[in-house]
Amino acid sequence: MSETAVDRLRDIRARIRAAEAEAGRASGSVELVAVSKTFDADEIRPVLEAGQRVFGENRVQEAAAKWPGLRAEFAGVALHLIGPLQSNKAAEAVALFDVIETVDRDKIAREIAKEMARQGRRPRLLVQVDIGEEAQKAGIPPREAAGFVRRCRDEHGLAVEGLMCIPPVAEHPGPYFALLQTIAAQTGVERLSMGMSGDFERAVPFGATSVRVGSAIFGARPRP
Repeated sequence: MSETAVDRLRDIRARIRAAEAEAGRASGSVELVAVSKTFDADEIRPVLEAGQRVFGENRVQEAAAKWPGLRAEFAGVALHLIGPLQSNKAAEAVALFDVIETVDRDKIAREIAKEMARQGRRPRLLVQVDIGEEAQKAGIPPREAAGFVRRCRDEHGLAVEGLMCIPPVAEHPGPYFALLQTIAAQTGVERLSMGMSGDFERAVPFGATSVRVGSAIFGARPRP
């Protein structure tokens, strides 16, 4: 019998618990963010029915098209924006998402602060760090991250509570996870979003508080 998304979800949860135990961390200390980008409501629904409530999406417009209906069916959904945010989408992002993980420049910080004040809504915020300093990836360079977090707090009035990163694909992720953990200690944040389908177990010993797993749950993506 072919494996379903629900079967894979259960396996990922078990692997997270095993990684927590091996790292000497409390069971349940690592949150699973199921990355549902590019998958439609019918593909996501079985995973919701299996009890998963935390999901990640890359694009504001795509999330806005499918998640209001799913939220009407399933209580307690927490939606994370894990893709780059353009300033002209800040109002929609603040209205729709519970966590924005990709704050990475002052312009976005200002727009988020403005929309939070206007809407009276307070999504939780993480700063994305371009941990491998790759030109094609979004994020603040590691050496600038501490200063940027301070500006977010002191100049923009944002309660940044964590950091997010995506290590270079072709390299061992451990040193990059360790670097993000060091930056977290420097900035006094507690949440670390790091680790994806291919490396989430390696992120747990370095203090990941959430891992973003998509294809290992939903299968190969139907489109980019």
